[in-house]
Amino acid sequence: MEEKCRGAERMVLTGEPVSGGIAVAQAYLYKAWEPEVTRSCFEPGREEEKLEAFHCGIEQAREELSRLGGQSEAACGEQAEIFRAQRVLLEDRELLAETELTIREERLEPDAAVEKVFTKYAGMIGCVEEPLIAARAADLHDVRKRLLRILQGREERTLFRLKEDVILVADELLPSDTASMDRVHVKGILTRGGGTNSHSAILARSFRIPAVAGVGEAAGQIPDGALLALDAMRGQVILWPTKEEIRDCGERQEKLLRRQAQEEPYLDRPGATRDGAAIKIGINIGSCGYEVPEKHYDFVGLFRTEFLYMEKSALPTEEEQFETYRSVLVKAGGKTVTLRTLDIGGDKKLSCLPLPGEENPFLGSRGLRLCFACPEIFRTQLRAALRASVYGSLRIMFPMVCCMEDIRRGKECVKRVMEELDREHIAYDRQVKLGIMIEVPSIAVIADMAAEEVDFAGVGTNDLTQYVCAADRSNPVASAYYQSESPAMLRLLKGIFSAFEKAGKEVCVCGEMAGDPETAVLLAGLGARKLSMSDSALGGVKAALAMVTLEEARELAEECMTLRTREEIRQRLNQIRRS
Repeated sequence: MEEKCRGAERMVLTGEPVSGGIAVAQAYLYKAWEPEVTRSCFEPGREEEKLEAFHCGIEQAREELSRLGGQSEAACGEQAEIFRAQRVLLEDRELLAETELTIREERLEPDAAVEKVFTKYAGMIGCVEEPLIAARAADLHDVRKRLLRILQGREERTLFRLKEDVILVADELLPSDTASMDRVHVKGILTRGGGTNSHSAILARSFRIPAVAGVGEAAGQIPDGALLALDAMRGQVILWPTKEEIRDCGERQEKLLRRQAQEEPYLDRPGATRDGAAIKIGINIGSCGYEVPEKHYDFVGLFRTEFLYMEKSALPTEEEQFETYRSVLVKAGGKTVTLRTLDIGGDKKLSCLPLPGEENPFLGSRGLRLCFACPEIFRTQLRAALRASVYGSLRIMFPMVCCMEDIRRGKECVKRVMEELDREHIAYDRQVKLGIMIEVPSIAVIADMAAEEVDFAGVGTNDLTQYVCAADRSNPVASAYYQSESPAMLRLLKGIFSAFEKAGKEVCVCGEMAGDPETAVLLAGLGARKLSMSDSALGGVKAALAMVTLEEARELAEECMTLRTREEIRQRLNQIRRS
């Protein structure tokens, strides 16, 4: 191997670890097909023929996405929602109508019309800095390329069959690239761009393929066939590793595999500490394509409804929302589902909801503030949610609550919608519980007052950390200050848990801290009794909780509360894995 293709010196590349794991294999440089589209017109009188070709292309694309969704569902359950979301794009009336109009009135060939309209919409979404919304632009580009390939009569090209083990090196992978790749021989993924929230990263985590993203221009220095050691735990890739580095990677990989094997038996068990103290474990879901995981979970702690708005070029109607919420409740099979009302605004701009630009979007019109500013949008969502509440156990949670006035105003909005439904003789659950997301320091420090006004709370540790530390974690300059395990955060979290426990109200942690095995133990010690996370984190969290007694978790929390820096706390938490 080394003699065959060595053409560069040893080099260490760093990026963002987006799917944990370790791999050593040769580089396989993958360049995705880029369509060539000529802006050509057809003769008058052939409009119906060209529209028929466009409609046939749409139908074939839907069939391919259905097949891909089936493959993903068999391998990773709910992540098949990514391809269901892409199918939704192919049913978007505004998108299809504009493409048809372009074919009919401008007499553009179908592929040229698709290129023009789909690129326009992707550009509208892609200019938004919010990573989750940017992922929708990648989906639209993926669908665009699929349609162009079909319309141009090209064969489908995939990474399905490879001859040997490789680490895939690419500028960026689209969801369809990741879903169709050879999961036997692709041992790792390295991309120039991308990030944690990209759909390819989500799929890589589901397939348990180690992946490092965002290594930048350095990826261009990797020759095809070069030996790589990819460490997706540290976000590091070594080009031409030494024998010692290869051996170290092998040893760490064996330890990781042993740990994963140890976690496997815990997937079907309820969450509990070693002495049997129950820690309820829930899952977070991010779109209407929710599927029941083949693992034990107690509830849906966070249903992010903004995906309904991200998947459409027009605002979702009450009926569309009602059907989605009803479907999720039915699939949950009686388990409680906590629906978070629309959490959009500021940096999260949508094509279906034009918003003015803001100098400080994270401190502007977001979440509940936006709902108050757009009362009809809020009213429509509340009507749909309350109507769906008769099909299961639904709770409604308000995001970005900053003060007691927000809570009371939100509750008043729900009350008015309930009165509307009563006048219309429409059934709903009259006992539906109302809660808040605690993610703004101003409400966290008066958690005792908030607990008296609501039925429950969810703690959004991602945004709470950002606001407590005054650090945008997506900003490389400030990311070092984004410290979820800082002494300030621990004190704040303990205060929240204590306040809600004293009031006899439930509180659930929904952020990334809940899905990290070490911090999950810390949270239990601080007083958390409900944790909600991605379903891929269930095994690790349950295994970590089962290794300690509740008293040991409390002692750990008390010790960490005395430490002065995030680094000291992190070092102490790392000892959990080694013990």
